[in-house]
Amino acid sequence: MSQQRLRCLTGDTPTGKLHLGHLTGSLENRIAMQQTHECFIVIANTHAFSTNVANPGGIYQSVLDISLDYLASGIDYDLSCIFVETDIPAIFELTSLFSMLIPYPRLMRNPTIKDEIRDKQLGDKYSMGLLFYPIMQVADILAFQADVVPVGVDQIPHLELTREVARKFNQLYCSVSSHASDNQHLELGGVFPIPEAKVGRVDRLVGLGGPGENGQLLKMSKSLKNSILLSDDADTVKKKIMSMYTDPARLKASDPGTIENNPLWIFHDTFNQDTAWVNDAKERYMNGTIGDVECKRKLIDVIVDLLAPMQQRRKVYSDDPAGVIKILQSGAERANEIAEKTLRLVKESIKQIY
Repeated sequence: MSQQRLRCLTGDTPTGKLHLGHLTGSLENRIAMQQTHECFIVIANTHAFSTNVANPGGIYQSVLDISLDYLASGIDYDLSCIFVETDIPAIFELTSLFSMLIPYPRLMRNPTIKDEIRDKQLGDKYSMGLLFYPIMQVADILAFQADVVPVGVDQIPHLELTREVARKFNQLYCSVSSHASDNQHLELGGVFPIPEAKVGRVDRLVGLGGPGENGQLLKMSKSLKNSILLSDDADTVKKKIMSMYTDPARLKASDPGTIENNPLWIFHDTFNQDTAWVNDAKERYMNGTIGDVECKRKLIDVIVDLLAPMQQRRKVYSDDPAGVIKILQSGAERANEIAEKTLRLVKESIKQIY
């Protein structure tokens, strides 16, 4: 590994099309890291069944939608290996083996699991598959012996579980000292590097709507219908931005406006590269000399320009659906080669090859 490019593993659960929050949360990092890392991107379709088991057709379509989002956003399939999780049998065998290393109470301390149960009001009616979700994420990452994982901040707990499993496996089966630092595990004979997180430039991009019950702005989410999709055309972007939440106390353009916790200005700060305009417009906004409409129109231009190259690339791939499937099939061949080698190393380490 020391003689090769560092390896990264990342991916998404196919629950619908990707939005601007995915772009700033991890997609931008994935696109940049293609040039410097050996990149693997998993479409974790099995995970989608944990909360959507009755809709396999919808999951299938979401896999295709996310594939198009990747390719349109700038993921190069010659540089990044894009594959579907169910095409990689080794991941499921590793999931089973890693589950033996994770105590049930530790699994239930995962805040993402608790949030999922609460938000979807599952009570005690969730499936075992939901609990296997984070274990399978561990297997997704470790199957490719990833050094780094580009993630959104809400996925950090999943990665921490992965790091714990990698340390425990190396210590238990490869005689790596519990006192070894994370960056020593491979040189001391461990099978797995201890993966690091690569968090996006925006922790949680807010949505287009107002605050939730706690008064805090809600993050961008497809389920909350407060997102701008990477696949949205110019007319859709315009409609969404013109209706976005701003300062509810500002009744007319001459009223002083508030910048803090205002999605309009959070979006300008995030996406508008004309910082001189942004700084000047903020000052005018607070003084009541520029209206929301003018600021929204400027933001529309910024977002439409950002998405335009994606729309062009999307059309190329959407006009050739068979070609997209071939990309996923080719990715699966490459991913299986790596994952099977990892599984072999794991079985050798636990002395279970006969």
